[in-house]
Amino acid sequence: MNKSIYIAASDANSGKSMLSLGLMQLLLRKKPKVGYFRPIIDNPVGNKRDNHINTVLNYFNLKSSYEDCYAFTRSELITMLNNDQEDEIISKIIEKYKRLEEENDFIIIEGTDFSDHGAVIEMDLNVLIAKNIGTPVIIVSGGMNKSLEDFTQSLRLTYDSFVNKDVQVIAVVANKVQENNIPIIVKEVGGNLPKSVSINAIPIDQKLNNPTIKEFLMEIEGKVLFGEEFLNNTTGDIKVGAMQLSHFLHHLGDDSVVVTPADRSDILLGTLQANISSNYPSIAGIILTGGMELNSSIIKLIEGLEKIVPILWVKDGTFSVASRLGAVRSHIYAENVDKIKMSISMFEKHVDVASLNEKLVSYKGSEVLTPRMFQYNLLKKAKEVRKHIVLPEGNDDRILTAASLLQKIDVVKLTILGKRVNIEASVKRLNIPFDFDKTEIINPIESEYFTDFSNTLYELRKHKGLSLTMAEDLMGDVSYFGTMMVYKGIADGMVSGAAHTTQHTIKPALQFVKTKPGFSVVSSIFFMCLEDRVSVFGDCAINPNPTAEELAEIAISSADSSIAFGIDPKIAMLSYSSGTSGKGEDVDIVRRATDIVKEKRPDLKVEGPIQYDAAVDPSVGKKKLPDSEVAGQANVLIFPDLNTGNNTYKAVQRETGALAIGPMLQGLNKPVNDLSRGCTVDDIFNTVILTAIQAQE
Repeated sequence: MNKSIYIAASDANSGKSMLSLGLMQLLLRKKPKVGYFRPIIDNPVGNKRDNHINTVLNYFNLKSSYEDCYAFTRSELITMLNNDQEDEIISKIIEKYKRLEEENDFIIIEGTDFSDHGAVIEMDLNVLIAKNIGTPVIIVSGGMNKSLEDFTQSLRLTYDSFVNKDVQVIAVVANKVQENNIPIIVKEVGGNLPKSVSINAIPIDQKLNNPTIKEFLMEIEGKVLFGEEFLNNTTGDIKVGAMQLSHFLHHLGDDSVVVTPADRSDILLGTLQANISSNYPSIAGIILTGGMELNSSIIKLIEGLEKIVPILWVKDGTFSVASRLGAVRSHIYAENVDKIKMSISMFEKHVDVASLNEKLVSYKGSEVLTPRMFQYNLLKKAKEVRKHIVLPEGNDDRILTAASLLQKIDVVKLTILGKRVNIEASVKRLNIPFDFDKTEIINPIESEYFTDFSNTLYELRKHKGLSLTMAEDLMGDVSYFGTMMVYKGIADGMVSGAAHTTQHTIKPALQFVKTKPGFSVVSSIFFMCLEDRVSVFGDCAINPNPTAEELAEIAISSADSSIAFGIDPKIAMLSYSSGTSGKGEDVDIVRRATDIVKEKRPDLKVEGPIQYDAAVDPSVGKKKLPDSEVAGQANVLIFPDLNTGNNTYKAVQRETGALAIGPMLQGLNKPVNDLSRGCTVDDIFNTVILTAIQAQE
């Protein structure tokens, strides 16, 4: 079963709270532990908590801490957006959501409120959050003061915003609509959306829609004279007591709130008497304006009444107060248990609970792994077992800067090769935080390992004519020394290549680390983090012109690496033609390689030969290979040669701004990974994380 649901509004005042409460009640009947998460909350007023979170935590007695149930306040969000920190926003939201997910069987995620911020930006943000968490969505839209056409168009635009980004919408709820219009609304909305979407409509209920006396009190900042225990009374119309009492009484209605000057004792006492009379409706409360004190005899009279309503006192004038009260929005809050129960009852009565539950159970989750979720998963996996990685190029500023960042998150143990005095000088010049107690610095020639490493290399390579003197010379090279640390098990993996060629980096590994049993070729992959998905590109760094057998092995290795990193592989064996249309030696190699993969690994989904556009574009894939389960959905792309692969990954990286994590080498007994000499600090950081995860295998 899917582990979360995202409640998204199409606009302000849509009534998300009712859905959150109803879903929480529904899920707690089936799941022992259900969590609640609001990625973005409104700015707190004073020391008050977010009302949505406080209500859900208290009413359902959830064990989550308040701080775990949100990621950012609105002002924090806006500041970060203004500083172009969208990646950091999504990363923190994912981190906080995942923490709740680990502690609960299911999570209800409630989207933003559409207040104090651009509606378009807010909608895009909700789509982005749901996309990265990989959760289905329920859209709720308020129907008050909208024509049927405006309502359905708005709902359709919201629906399209999600599905156009591959976020599945499983239900829509038309909320706060006229009850007699429900059949029309359901028919009209249903006609605009796919039949797979559950269509629901909830009528407006004035008891839920109207504010309480307590909410009025918060707006006018008055004080309570009487009836504090009845502050949760739901209000009706606001009645200004300015005329004579005999005329005013005719205007009272159910749950009216009477606003009158404090010196109008006749209106005050007459209203209280009407409230206890069977001939007049009950009122919700009285607000006395103007700042005048009540006469002691009036106070004594009120104190003697058996049935009383809240009486509030405020300094402001009558008409100013009445105007402000008219703009107060109703909220559901923890103390108003009656409204909470009423909301849950409305949800259960008007929402197709059986259909909704079935869709939650049957939802398998998104097959698309977003870049931010992929990077989160990388860090999480690396933290499971802290591995030891050696970085031979201590003379490179980028290596030291990346090491500083890695120290901060403490996911790996690091050893850096080089002279300590030089590294200390570089760290000081770069002005970066660096803990020399956390990271060992080794100068190969002066190391206690040097003699043993030299002797080991001599024994391993003497049959190739290597002398002990030659072995000692080689062991003074950081690439050989670092690789020997991995071979000996002193380090779990090595990352190099920022200042050395690929050949210089991997030659020692090929000489004595060797390939895994059953592997004849070492290959590489890049994890290409595109805007909305992660694809695997191989081989883009090692093999110039692989044979059909080698290409098949590269494909199988790449698929296995994908599985190890949480990607369900759909392999495209790329060529300049798709299916049986092309002829020639180059396409024949790809065709034979595809057949070998199918023969050796029938469990893998593979298609080839296939062109790049047919592999990744669903519309093109459907036209060219309509019966393929890979075409248009490929996420592991195997290039026919190094020339094609290397140029393609660099073109995609530069033209789209994609993050290319790698190359990650495949097929070695122990992980040794090569960096590009043009690598960034982020490239080094990510490759170290990849290497640490490989070492866990």
